Amino acid sequence: MRVTLIGSTSFFPAKPLGCYGDGGALFTNDDALAEKMKAIRTHGGLKRHHHPLLGMNGRFDTIQAAVLLAKLPHFDWEVQERGRIGARYTELLRGACAVPEVAPGNTHVYAQYTVRLPNRDQMAERLKAQGIPTAVYYPKCLHEQPVFAGNGRQWGDLPESERASREVLSLPMHPFLTAEDQDRIVAAVKEAIA
Repeated sequence: MRVTLIGSTSFFPAKPLGCYGDGGALFTNDDALAEKMKAIRTHGGLKRHHHPLLGMNGRFDTIQAAVLLAKLPHFDWEVQERGRIGARYTELLRGACAVPEVAPGNTHVYAQYTVRLPNRDQMAERLKAQGIPTAVYYPKCLHEQPVFAGNGRQWGDLPESERASREVLSLPMHPFLTAEDQDRIVAAVKEAIA
């Protein structure tokens, strides 16, 4: 029996090794499957957060490849800086809101720094008013997407996923974030919570 494997990675700009536009890579040892994967390029949907088909991000062009080649020598440094900045966020925000916890013996590259807040939307507005951008990367659970409508799941079946999708808020995160900027963001989060 032959085992077919697929590996994937994203080069979305917010990722530690990101290009300037959409990009990703899939790896497989099956030529027929590789041909099918080439056809699935826009997450299976025609508009954002609406996916009637199951798909992946597979778009990529030579300009994006050139960007990645230029950034690759700096990748280890970026991962180190993101880890340091993410750990500092956690130290400063622990107790104010739910923060990411890294299990002993593990690491985190902090493609995003995401906290959980029960009043996420109000928090995002308060931070925006202070000039602090935020993002919600996954506002819907998979079982809420049309492509999975027939899987027998309904609202309430996956309460932790549902709660997380309504509470997650990503704060500014990049390897060039200064301590001063981070302190201002943390102070604004704490003030908005109070």
